[in-house]
Amino acid sequence: MKTLIALVAMTSIVMAQDLPQVPNPALTPGVVDPAKTLDVICVPGYTSQPGVRNVTQATKNAVFKEYNVDSKADQFEIDHLISLELGGSNDIHNLWPEAYNTKPLNAHVKDVLENKLHALVCSHKADLAAVQHDIASDWRAAYVKYVGPLPQ
Repeated sequence: MKTLIALVAMTSIVMAQDLPQVPNPALTPGVVDPAKTLDVICVPGYTSQPGVRNVTQATKNAVFKEYNVDSKADQFEIDHLISLELGGSNDIHNLWPEAYNTKPLNAHVKDVLENKLHALVCSHKADLAAVQHDIASDWRAAYVKYVGPLPQ
């Protein structure tokens, strides 16, 4: 029985490490909504307003299918590469299944970056188009640039 438990645990670790920690740029290059200017995204509570976070279950399922990830897996969120708080779009080309439990990168780590970039943009310490480009190009490099070393 202990061997079976160890095998299951090892399989879970391997599976978690095989999950995408960064989006596939061919599937998720990042898309901004040009109507989402600083005047819009810097309003407190903007992303919780009705209709802003509008990704249908059908779209989420399509993203899971593109990435060959089980849509019933509960360790994922369908994440916006360019977050809504940075003017990102709900377009499927801005979405990817981001895991909560991969190490060292996961949804929680990327959330730190998104919050930092939102604060910088809304305080006019960073240019919106520049941070949109940075996070879409390589969110890991953007993390290092704006937050500091990646977690180990």
